[in-house]
Amino acid sequence: MKIAMMGSGGVGGFFGGKLAQAGFDVRFIARGAHLAAMREHGLVIENETQGEMRLAKVQATDSPATLGQVDLVILSVKLWDTESAAQLIKPLVGPNTGILSLQNGVIKDDTLRRIYGAQNIMGGVAYVGAYVSRPGVIHQIGTMQRIVLGEYDGRKSERAEFLHKALRHAGITSELSQDVRRSIWEKYVLLVGLSATTTSMRALLGPILGNARSRAFMLGLMREVVAVGRAHGVALTEDFADDRLAFADTLPGNMDSSMHHDLKNGNPLEVDWLSGGVVQLGREKNIPTPANSAVCGILALYAAGARKTQGQAQEAP
Repeated sequence: MKIAMMGSGGVGGFFGGKLAQAGFDVRFIARGAHLAAMREHGLVIENETQGEMRLAKVQATDSPATLGQVDLVILSVKLWDTESAAQLIKPLVGPNTGILSLQNGVIKDDTLRRIYGAQNIMGGVAYVGAYVSRPGVIHQIGTMQRIVLGEYDGRKSERAEFLHKALRHAGITSELSQDVRRSIWEKYVLLVGLSATTTSMRALLGPILGNARSRAFMLGLMREVVAVGRAHGVALTEDFADDRLAFADTLPGNMDSSMHHDLKNGNPLEVDWLSGGVVQLGREKNIPTPANSAVCGILALYAAGARKTQGQAQEAP
């Protein structure tokens, strides 16, 4: 099967690189300096404890139309680019092409279904700490590399089985889920709590959990996500937010969120799809979401990104 990585940053570059190293036919879609470096020098994945993985040559382009139809498109662009990326990949998509979004949040696939229809859309969620440290180089933090994937109707399709086996062959922990919607929401609960608190409070996880008031706010954010998910028919247990808070206590105290990094770098924020998604979906079922609404208001002035000055982002105060 031919696989196209739409977005070759931390997530797409890491998982695509691992699959390519394992011998699978992977095409990378990238842009700018990152694309130029991949074309000239290949792709490097570096890890402080596991060393360096180097692909001397990769197939990379900024024009999906040059690739023709593929069997799988793995989408990992930032959420604000979902609509434009979905339009760009149209030349790649045939009647049986699987589109798997590894983006954050739960409303991303609604956008894709509106453009392509339900038959093309697979469900998935990725767990990895990775970012582009410099053009052509992906830096992995820690050792976690896991994907949960499946078809939304729960069937075991050929494309899902193929990708599941390919990921495992590449050394990636892969799970086939018969309820992938729930799997996505399970990550969403903690993701909203972590991104909302670290970004709005400009703090790391440890201090947030160590203060009674900020800890309670994080729990309140996650309880809203659970309530909204359950109202939409997602099989989350009523106390799942408390479970996620206990899990957060096991995580490194210096853990941050990508949204907080985006704030510090003056980039657009994913808040309208994370906390904003909770507010939107809560409104549809008349579920109150005051904590997530507050986060959206606090970050409203930064959601579109800071103004650029002499090519550098201004940091938020």
